[in-house]
Amino acid sequence: PPPDPGIDRYFLQLPNKSVESAFKVELIVCKTVKVDDRNRYFFGGKIQEETIKGWGFTRYSLSQLGPMAGTLIAVDPNAPKVNRFIPHGGEPYLIRYNSRLPVVVYAPEGVEVRYRIWTAEPEMKGIDKG
Repeated sequence: PPPDPGIDRYFLQLPNKSVESAFKVELIVCKTVKVDDRNRYFFGGKIQEETIKGWGFTRYSLSQLGPMAGTLIAVDPNAPKVNRFIPHGGEPYLIRYNSRLPVVVYAPEGVEVRYRIWTAEPEMKGIDKG
């Protein structure tokens, strides 16, 4: 469905993989902001997963980017600010890899949606009894 006012819709079509269960997709919603170069920052907000009625596939929505938070390392107040890519949330948001359906993300205007592909090694390793 079309996005609500103030929301952008993003589509990602993933390429086919022979063993798709060995892959995950990380969704990263972010905004470029002028901040100091020492502290670590992130935006609040939670991606919601829902099934689109009548279509049967999943869409991911972030209705609003929450307030920015960060560490409190002391910085020279006269130090120049730099443009930094600030993601939402603190943990990676991983979804199942599925090349048969597009990944559809709804996010507020003014943000970027990026992604990263995670892979598992084909070899499983054992853990010693302790």
